Amino acid sequence: MRVMALDRPGAPLRRAEVPKGAPGAGQVLVRVAACGVCRTDLHICDGDLPLVRSPIVPGHEIVGRVETVGPGVEGFTPGERIGVPWLGWTCGTCGFCTTGRENLCDAARFTGYHIDGGYAEYAVADARYCFRLPDAYGDAEAAPLLCAGLIGYRSLVAAGDGRRLGIYGFGAAAHIVCQVAVWQGREVYAFTRPGDAAAQAFALRLGAQWTGDSGTAPPAPLDAAILFAPVGALVPTALRETAKGGTVVCAGIHMSDIPAFPYDILWGERRIVSVANLTRKDGDAFLRIAPQVPVRTAVETFPLEQANEALGRLRAGQITGAAVLVTAG
Repeated sequence: MRVMALDRPGAPLRRAEVPKGAPGAGQVLVRVAACGVCRTDLHICDGDLPLVRSPIVPGHEIVGRVETVGPGVEGFTPGERIGVPWLGWTCGTCGFCTTGRENLCDAARFTGYHIDGGYAEYAVADARYCFRLPDAYGDAEAAPLLCAGLIGYRSLVAAGDGRRLGIYGFGAAAHIVCQVAVWQGREVYAFTRPGDAAAQAFALRLGAQWTGDSGTAPPAPLDAAILFAPVGALVPTALRETAKGGTVVCAGIHMSDIPAFPYDILWGERRIVSVANLTRKDGDAFLRIAPQVPVRTAVETFPLEQANEALGRLRAGQITGAAVLVTAG
Protein backbone atom coordinates (compact mmCIF):
# COMPACT_ATOMS: atom_id res chain seq x y z
CA MET A 1 0.00 0.00 0.00
CA ARG A 2 0.97 3.64 -0.42
CA VAL A 3 1.78 5.66 2.70
CA MET A 4 3.21 9.04 3.57
CA ALA A 5 5.73 8.45 6.35
CA LEU A 6 7.64 10.71 8.73
CA ASP A 7 11.28 9.74 9.34
CA ARG A 8 12.38 12.61 11.57
CA PRO A 9 10.97 15.90 12.88
CA GLY A 10 11.24 18.75 10.42
CA ALA A 11 11.64 16.47 7.41
CA PRO A 12 8.96 16.30 4.72
CA LEU A 13 6.80 13.21 4.67
CA ARG A 14 8.16 10.48 2.41
CA ARG A 15 6.04 8.51 -0.04
CA ALA A 16 6.61 4.79 0.47
CA GLU A 17 5.20 1.39 -0.50
CA VAL A 18 4.80 -0.96 2.48
CA PRO A 19 2.83 -4.14 3.28
CA LYS A 20 -0.73 -3.31 4.22
CA GLY A 21 -0.64 -5.53 7.29
CA ALA A 22 -3.30 -7.74 8.81
CA PRO A 23 -5.50 -7.32 11.88
CA GLY A 24 -4.58 -9.15 15.06
CA ALA A 25 -6.91 -10.16 17.87
CA GLY A 26 -9.44 -7.41 18.55
CA GLN A 27 -8.38 -5.39 15.52
CA VAL A 28 -9.82 -4.40 12.16
CA LEU A 29 -8.08 -3.62 8.89
CA VAL A 30 -9.57 -0.45 7.42
CA ARG A 31 -9.39 0.56 3.77
CA VAL A 32 -8.90 4.31 4.15
CA ALA A 33 -11.13 6.62 2.11
CA ALA A 34 -10.23 9.92 3.80
CA CYS A 35 -8.08 11.20 6.64
CA GLY A 36 -8.22 14.64 8.19
CA VAL A 37 -5.06 16.71 8.59
CA CYS A 38 -4.99 17.86 12.20
CA ARG A 39 -2.83 20.43 13.97
CA THR A 40 -1.57 17.59 16.17
CA ASP A 41 -0.12 16.00 13.01
CA LEU A 42 1.69 19.28 12.46
CA HIS A 43 3.05 19.23 16.03
CA ILE A 44 4.37 15.69 15.43
CA CYS A 45 5.92 16.55 12.07
CA ASP A 46 7.48 19.79 13.35
CA GLY A 47 8.90 18.19 16.50
CA ASP A 48 6.73 20.05 19.01
CA LEU A 49 5.83 16.58 20.27
CA PRO A 50 8.70 14.09 20.64
CA LEU A 51 8.84 11.45 17.93
CA VAL A 52 8.24 8.13 19.70
CA ARG A 53 8.53 5.90 16.65
CA SER A 54 10.32 6.22 13.33
CA PRO A 55 9.17 5.99 10.70
CA ILE A 56 5.56 6.75 11.61
CA VAL A 57 2.54 7.21 9.36
CA PRO A 58 0.59 10.20 10.75
CA GLY A 59 -3.16 10.74 10.66
CA HIS A 60 -5.88 10.16 13.24
CA GLU A 61 -9.11 11.34 11.63
CA ILE A 62 -9.61 8.21 9.57
CA VAL A 63 -12.73 7.33 7.61
CA GLY A 64 -12.86 4.05 5.74
CA ARG A 65 -14.44 0.65 5.25
CA VAL A 66 -13.70 -2.48 7.21
CA GLU A 67 -11.63 -4.74 4.98
CA THR A 68 -11.16 -7.66 7.38
CA VAL A 69 -11.71 -8.30 11.09
CA GLY A 70 -9.34 -10.04 13.46
CA PRO A 71 -10.16 -12.78 15.97
CA GLY A 72 -12.55 -11.78 18.71
CA VAL A 73 -14.00 -8.72 16.98
CA GLU A 74 -17.75 -8.38 17.40
CA GLY A 75 -20.02 -5.68 16.06
CA PHE A 76 -18.12 -4.77 12.89
CA THR A 77 -18.38 -6.51 9.53
CA PRO A 78 -16.44 -6.19 6.27
CA GLY A 79 -17.69 -3.33 4.12
CA GLU A 80 -19.02 -1.29 7.04
CA ARG A 81 -17.94 2.36 7.21
CA ILE A 82 -16.18 3.36 10.42
CA GLY A 83 -14.06 6.15 11.88
CA VAL A 84 -10.76 5.84 13.76
CA PRO A 85 -9.83 8.65 16.19
CA TRP A 86 -6.70 9.84 18.04
CA LEU A 87 -7.13 7.56 21.06
CA GLY A 88 -6.18 4.20 19.61
CA TRP A 89 -5.63 1.87 22.57
CA THR A 90 -5.76 1.84 26.38
CA CYS A 91 -4.92 -0.80 28.97
CA GLY A 92 -8.52 -1.06 30.22
CA THR A 93 -7.44 -1.96 33.75
CA CYS A 94 -5.86 1.11 35.38
CA GLY A 95 -7.69 3.48 37.71
CA PHE A 96 -8.35 5.91 34.89
CA CYS A 97 -9.74 3.29 32.52
CA THR A 98 -12.01 1.72 35.13
CA THR A 99 -13.53 5.07 36.13
CA GLY A 100 -14.49 6.34 32.68
CA ARG A 101 -11.32 8.41 32.25
CA GLU A 102 -9.57 6.28 29.66
CA ASN A 103 -8.35 9.47 27.99
CA LEU A 104 -5.85 9.78 30.88
CA CYS A 105 -4.51 6.19 30.74
CA ASP A 106 -0.74 6.32 31.23
CA ALA A 107 -0.26 3.41 28.82
CA ALA A 108 -2.49 4.89 26.09
CA ARG A 109 -1.39 4.63 22.48
CA PHE A 110 -2.42 7.17 19.89
CA THR A 111 -3.25 6.78 16.22
CA GLY A 112 -0.69 8.36 13.93
CA TYR A 113 1.77 8.70 16.84
CA HIS A 114 2.38 5.31 18.45
CA ILE A 115 0.27 3.41 15.88
CA ASP A 116 0.54 3.97 12.12
CA GLY A 117 -2.32 6.21 11.06
CA GLY A 118 -4.40 7.21 8.08
CA TYR A 119 -1.98 8.91 5.70
CA ALA A 120 -2.16 5.57 3.92
CA GLU A 121 -4.37 3.31 1.84
CA TYR A 122 -4.99 0.95 4.79
CA ALA A 123 -4.78 1.18 8.57
CA VAL A 124 -5.02 -1.38 11.36
CA ALA A 125 -7.06 -0.22 14.36
CA ASP A 126 -8.29 -1.54 17.71
CA ALA A 127 -11.99 -2.26 17.17
CA ARG A 128 -12.77 -0.96 20.68
CA TYR A 129 -11.79 2.53 19.56
CA CYS A 130 -13.63 2.70 16.26
CA PHE A 131 -16.92 4.51 15.72
CA ARG A 132 -19.82 4.08 13.38
CA LEU A 133 -20.36 7.32 11.47
CA PRO A 134 -23.60 9.16 10.68
CA ASP A 135 -24.84 8.49 7.16
CA ALA A 136 -25.44 12.23 6.67
CA TYR A 137 -21.73 12.82 5.98
CA GLY A 138 -19.58 11.93 3.03
CA ASP A 139 -16.18 10.43 3.71
CA ALA A 140 -14.18 13.68 3.50
CA GLU A 141 -16.84 15.62 5.41
CA ALA A 142 -16.89 13.02 8.21
CA ALA A 143 -13.12 13.02 8.78
CA PRO A 144 -12.88 16.27 10.82
CA LEU A 145 -15.58 15.00 13.19
CA LEU A 146 -13.11 12.42 14.52
CA CYS A 147 -10.75 14.87 16.24
CA ALA A 148 -11.68 18.48 15.53
CA GLY A 149 -15.25 17.49 16.40
CA LEU A 150 -14.60 15.11 19.29
CA ILE A 151 -11.94 17.18 21.06
CA GLY A 152 -13.91 20.33 20.32
CA TYR A 153 -17.02 18.82 21.87
CA ARG A 154 -15.12 17.70 24.98
CA SER A 155 -13.73 21.24 25.25
CA LEU A 156 -17.21 22.71 24.96
CA VAL A 157 -18.47 20.48 27.76
CA ALA A 158 -15.46 21.48 29.89
CA ALA A 159 -16.32 25.15 29.32
CA GLY A 160 -19.60 24.73 31.17
CA ASP A 161 -22.97 26.10 30.15
CA GLY A 162 -22.20 29.85 30.12
CA ARG A 163 -23.99 31.91 27.48
CA ARG A 164 -21.08 33.99 26.15
CA LEU A 165 -18.37 31.73 24.71
CA GLY A 166 -15.06 32.98 23.35
CA ILE A 167 -13.16 30.85 20.83
CA TYR A 168 -9.50 31.67 20.22
CA GLY A 169 -8.18 30.29 16.94
CA PHE A 170 -10.82 29.69 14.29
CA GLY A 171 -9.72 26.52 12.51
CA ALA A 172 -11.09 23.01 12.10
CA ALA A 173 -12.23 22.43 15.69
CA ALA A 174 -13.55 25.95 16.18
CA HIS A 175 -15.74 25.88 13.07
CA ILE A 176 -17.45 22.74 14.39
CA VAL A 177 -17.75 23.92 18.00
CA CYS A 178 -19.19 27.25 16.85
CA GLN A 179 -22.08 25.48 15.15
CA VAL A 180 -22.83 23.31 18.19
CA ALA A 181 -22.64 26.29 20.56
CA VAL A 182 -25.00 28.39 18.42
CA TRP A 183 -27.40 25.42 18.22
CA GLN A 184 -27.31 25.31 22.03
CA GLY A 185 -28.36 28.95 22.18
CA ARG A 186 -25.02 30.48 23.14
CA GLU A 187 -23.38 33.66 21.87
CA VAL A 188 -20.05 32.92 20.20
CA TYR A 189 -17.22 35.47 20.13
CA ALA A 190 -14.54 34.38 17.65
CA PHE A 191 -10.93 35.53 17.95
CA THR A 192 -8.56 35.07 15.00
CA ARG A 193 -5.03 35.90 13.94
CA PRO A 194 -4.59 39.66 13.48
CA GLY A 195 -6.02 40.79 10.17
CA ASP A 196 -7.50 37.42 9.21
CA ALA A 197 -10.61 38.81 7.56
CA ALA A 198 -11.41 35.51 5.84
CA ALA A 199 -11.55 33.59 9.13
CA GLN A 200 -13.65 36.32 10.72
CA ALA A 201 -16.12 36.28 7.83
CA PHE A 202 -16.24 32.48 8.05
CA ALA A 203 -17.08 32.66 11.76
CA LEU A 204 -19.87 35.14 11.14
CA ARG A 205 -21.35 32.88 8.46
CA LEU A 206 -21.43 30.06 11.02
CA GLY A 207 -23.38 32.17 13.49
CA ALA A 208 -20.76 33.93 15.61
CA GLN A 209 -22.09 37.01 17.40
CA TRP A 210 -18.83 38.95 17.04
CA THR A 211 -15.34 38.50 15.61
CA GLY A 212 -12.03 40.24 16.20
CA ASP A 213 -8.29 39.84 16.48
CA SER A 214 -7.00 37.77 19.39
CA GLY A 215 -5.78 40.90 21.19
CA THR A 216 -9.08 42.76 20.87
CA ALA A 217 -11.53 42.99 23.77
CA PRO A 218 -15.00 41.58 23.03
CA PRO A 219 -18.04 43.82 23.56
CA ALA A 220 -19.08 41.91 26.70
CA PRO A 221 -17.30 39.76 29.34
CA LEU A 222 -17.06 36.08 28.42
CA ASP A 223 -18.55 33.33 30.55
CA ALA A 224 -15.97 30.91 29.16
CA ALA A 225 -13.25 30.73 26.54
CA ILE A 226 -11.77 27.83 24.57
CA LEU A 227 -8.23 28.15 23.24
CA PHE A 228 -7.64 26.12 20.09
CA ALA A 229 -4.66 28.27 19.11
CA PRO A 230 -1.52 26.68 20.67
CA VAL A 231 -0.30 30.04 21.98
CA GLY A 232 0.38 30.21 25.71
CA ALA A 233 0.27 34.02 25.71
CA LEU A 234 -3.45 33.78 24.97
CA VAL A 235 -4.18 32.25 28.39
CA PRO A 236 -3.79 35.52 30.33
CA THR A 237 -5.45 37.35 27.43
CA ALA A 238 -8.51 35.12 27.71
CA LEU A 239 -8.54 35.34 31.51
CA ARG A 240 -8.74 39.13 31.30
CA GLU A 241 -11.83 38.85 29.09
CA THR A 242 -13.54 36.19 31.22
CA ALA A 243 -16.01 37.14 33.94
CA LYS A 244 -15.77 35.93 37.53
CA GLY A 245 -16.59 32.25 37.84
CA GLY A 246 -15.64 31.68 34.22
CA THR A 247 -13.47 28.98 32.69
CA VAL A 248 -10.61 29.12 30.21
CA VAL A 249 -10.16 25.77 28.42
CA CYS A 250 -6.82 24.88 26.82
CA ALA A 251 -7.87 22.43 24.13
CA GLY A 252 -4.64 21.45 22.39
CA ILE A 253 -2.18 18.66 23.10
CA HIS A 254 0.68 21.17 22.73
CA MET A 255 0.93 24.83 23.68
CA SER A 256 3.79 27.28 23.92
CA ASP A 257 4.75 28.38 27.43
CA ILE A 258 2.21 30.41 29.38
CA PRO A 259 3.77 33.69 30.55
CA ALA A 260 3.51 34.90 34.13
CA PHE A 261 0.37 36.86 34.87
CA PRO A 262 -1.05 38.74 37.88
CA TYR A 263 -3.20 36.80 40.28
CA ASP A 264 -6.03 39.32 40.05
CA ILE A 265 -7.03 38.11 36.57
CA LEU A 266 -7.43 34.57 37.95
CA TRP A 267 -9.06 35.61 41.21
CA GLY A 268 -12.86 35.55 41.41
CA GLU A 269 -13.07 31.78 41.01
CA ARG A 270 -11.96 31.79 37.41
CA ARG A 271 -10.49 28.47 36.30
CA ILE A 272 -7.93 27.27 33.77
CA VAL A 273 -8.42 23.67 32.63
CA SER A 274 -6.91 21.48 29.94
CA VAL A 275 -8.57 18.89 27.76
CA ALA A 276 -6.64 15.70 27.08
CA ASN A 277 -7.58 13.30 24.30
CA LEU A 278 -11.11 11.86 24.23
CA THR A 279 -13.21 9.04 25.58
CA ARG A 280 -15.52 6.68 23.73
CA LYS A 281 -18.38 8.32 25.60
CA ASP A 282 -17.41 11.66 24.00
CA GLY A 283 -17.48 10.02 20.59
CA ASP A 284 -20.88 8.43 21.06
CA ALA A 285 -22.38 11.68 22.38
CA PHE A 286 -20.94 13.98 19.72
CA LEU A 287 -21.69 11.70 16.77
CA ARG A 288 -25.33 11.58 17.91
CA ILE A 289 -25.51 15.37 18.17
CA ALA A 290 -23.68 16.32 14.97
CA PRO A 291 -26.50 15.38 12.53
CA GLN A 292 -29.09 17.06 14.77
CA VAL A 293 -27.39 20.49 14.70
CA PRO A 294 -26.66 19.75 11.85
CA VAL A 295 -22.90 20.31 11.86
CA ARG A 296 -21.61 21.09 8.37
CA THR A 297 -17.87 20.60 7.97
CA ALA A 298 -15.99 22.83 5.54
CA VAL A 299 -13.22 20.76 3.98
CA GLU A 300 -10.47 21.25 1.44
CA THR A 301 -9.35 17.93 -0.02
CA PHE A 302 -5.88 16.87 -1.17
CA PRO A 303 -4.68 13.60 -2.76
CA LEU A 304 -2.68 11.43 -0.36
CA GLU A 305 0.58 12.28 -2.09
CA GLN A 306 0.01 15.99 -1.40
CA ALA A 307 0.11 15.54 2.38
CA ASN A 308 3.13 17.85 2.64
CA GLU A 309 1.26 20.60 0.82
CA ALA A 310 -1.76 20.18 3.11
CA LEU A 311 0.46 20.39 6.20
CA GLY A 312 2.21 23.46 4.80
CA ARG A 313 -1.07 25.21 4.13
CA LEU A 314 -2.25 24.40 7.65
CA ARG A 315 1.03 25.67 9.13
CA ALA A 316 0.61 28.96 7.24
CA GLY A 317 -3.01 29.40 8.34
CA GLN A 318 -4.27 29.04 4.78
CA ILE A 319 -6.98 26.43 5.38
CA THR A 320 -10.59 27.50 5.91
CA GLY A 321 -12.22 24.75 7.93
CA ALA A 322 -10.30 21.48 7.67
CA ALA A 323 -7.82 19.87 5.29
CA VAL A 324 -8.54 16.25 4.35
CA LEU A 325 -6.45 13.71 2.44
CA VAL A 326 -8.38 11.42 0.13
CA THR A 327 -7.24 8.05 -1.15
CA ALA A 328 -8.43 7.09 -4.63
CA GLY A 329 -8.79 3.53 -5.86
